[in-house]
Amino acid sequence: MLYFSKIRILLISLFTLIFVYLTLSNFIKTENSWLDKKINLGLDLQGGSYLLLEIDNGPVIIQTLQNKLATIRKFFKNKNINFKNLKIENDKTIIFNIENDQIEEIKKIFEEQNSDINPYYEKFRTHQFALEILDNEFRLNLSKYGLIEIKNASLDQALEIVRRRIDEVGTNEPNILRRGNDRILVELPGLDDPMRVKKLLGKTANLTFRFVTQNSEETFGSEKLMFEDGSEEAVVSKRIILNGNNLIDAQPNMDTEVNETVVSFTLDRVGAKRFGKATTSGIGKRLAIVLDGKIISAPVIREAIVGGGGQISGGFTFQSATDLALLLRSGALPAPLNIIEERTVGPDLGQDSINAGVFALTIGFLLVIIFMFFKYKVFGIIANITLILNLFLLVGILTLFEATLTLPGIAGIILTVGMAVDANVLIFERIKEEIKSEKNQIIAFDSGYIRSKSAIIDANITTLIAAMILFFMGSGPIKGFSVTLGVGIFTTLFSVYFIARLLTSIYVVKNKNKENLI
Repeated sequence: MLYFSKIRILLISLFTLIFVYLTLSNFIKTENSWLDKKINLGLDLQGGSYLLLEIDNGPVIIQTLQNKLATIRKFFKNKNINFKNLKIENDKTIIFNIENDQIEEIKKIFEEQNSDINPYYEKFRTHQFALEILDNEFRLNLSKYGLIEIKNASLDQALEIVRRRIDEVGTNEPNILRRGNDRILVELPGLDDPMRVKKLLGKTANLTFRFVTQNSEETFGSEKLMFEDGSEEAVVSKRIILNGNNLIDAQPNMDTEVNETVVSFTLDRVGAKRFGKATTSGIGKRLAIVLDGKIISAPVIREAIVGGGGQISGGFTFQSATDLALLLRSGALPAPLNIIEERTVGPDLGQDSINAGVFALTIGFLLVIIFMFFKYKVFGIIANITLILNLFLLVGILTLFEATLTLPGIAGIILTVGMAVDANVLIFERIKEEIKSEKNQIIAFDSGYIRSKSAIIDANITTLIAAMILFFMGSGPIKGFSVTLGVGIFTTLFSVYFIARLLTSIYVVKNKNKENLI
């Protein structure tokens, strides 16, 4: 029957008021941290930058081959296996020669599932390296799934480091996602000048400390590197004293003695021990600080540094010192990242999108209100009130979860308006049919709500299924549409069968003796 208990009325009112308040919190300021929630505007509404990064796995693959080469050499020596010509060919194949009487033994070592030197991937049913034997020459190439494992590992690591660097910059609500097995999507709402972020993401930040040699030309154990400012070159040893993995922290500071900005760093226990030993034995030598293949600075060691910390100088501005410290804190990327697509959405364009969406919503809303009023009079007013509260509920739920609203999301809200009206129209038309066969108007109204429920729920369930498919299979903008549509289905059912029915029952009970009630 059209009856609501006081507790039920209280709960419906309380629930509605909470979400109305959450909706209004987008327009008012409050000091209550729990209720101070806002809907975040997406890139297409707020403006900002869109970057699509591609990871260059070439260096990672070469490093993997070099590590495997060293592992094979050590393994063969420990097993007293005679080998010759162990090397990497064309940066993709490890080759070596084995005595004829040991070929079967080595083949078994590389092909057995419990191989220590050629890992077996159970889920792929293949080894890391594919083996090919020509006479007594063994050739090792990374298998298809060996490459996939490397790419996935480097992409996961790069994704985490990109996220750290973006978070350190302080960008509002960044969206960082993986695309395929070698790309990263970065969306930065509100950032209309992406140059600093591009510079930070474009650096691998591979930091090493190495001694400068006395030679003027490169030798087998040294290489010639350029200073970052391009002023000069220096020949540095390939032997790495320590690298960025030994850093615990890095911060920009002002060196008051020479009045210049420096980057102060702190080393872990292993790094401090290595650094102290190297600076103790290397007093009087120049220590090159190398970042991504370029020398930042090469100071002369005046005394041993055993405290586990030091400074990097290089004519930094405070901004450049801050960025370098950020790079060192976040860690080195496993491989270089290349920007293959870049878009910048200005805030003016974003505001235009908001204005267009709000205008469309307002026009559609007004037309629906006018139609419902002329078609159903008082009950049209009830439907319109319900429609307004439905929008408050929808926006309130999105606010509660601090969802990101995009232009497709606004389209989902507009569609929700139409669906909510459709449910009310079905109910009111059903009530008209019930009144023809039932003289008791309270029973007729109650039957109208009950007998139209199955059609309304079926229609909304099919729409909800479509929204779920869009959410799980669609990309970012499509997901925004599906979320608002899906939430709108639940708010529509609540507003129609609780709010609208409550208001209808109040009016019908008070005017039950009135003819032509609807």
